[in-house]
Amino acid sequence: MDNLEFLHEIENASDENISSCYQCYKCSIGCPVAAEMDVLPHRIIRHIINGNQEKVLGSKSIWMCLQCKACSVRCPNDIDIAHVIDTLRKISVKLNMYAEKDIRLFDNLFLESIKARGRLYELEVLMKYKIAKKDILSDTKMGIDMIFKGRMGILPHNIKDRKTLKTIFKKIEDDRTNE
Repeated sequence: MDNLEFLHEIENASDENISSCYQCYKCSIGCPVAAEMDVLPHRIIRHIINGNQEKVLGSKSIWMCLQCKACSVRCPNDIDIAHVIDTLRKISVKLNMYAEKDIRLFDNLFLESIKARGRLYELEVLMKYKIAKKDILSDTKMGIDMIFKGRMGILPHNIKDRKTLKTIFKKIEDDRTNE
């Protein structure tokens, strides 16, 4: 796939004019998880423009994005960067290209928890993740400290209107099936 082909694929799939980015860096400055990313949001856009498919789809950054849209709101060219990153996730799944399988595993466990309760049940997600990684005891002390300090609950909390939640997830699954 040549440079323009990858750029056009992402622009068509996301319906965003990525080519209009002039690398002002505002998206990266506003990103709350930029410090943890291996490729900053403005560099993701630059790599798309340059056709670096492997660099973009193989980055852990597209899985770390919180979809908070801070980058999109700050963009002077009105590029919805969060939507572009979501598009990259979908293409990454379709092509089975991941930076680290752990990130995809954690992402799935996180969404399962939200889907089941409407809220994140941190203890369950972390335990399932640790069991899947066969690394159950490494963070035990920190986990116990978090529970005693009230940073993580022992029992899950559910939202009241789970029917609406179910409808939302059904629509998402239908949309992904139709893509």
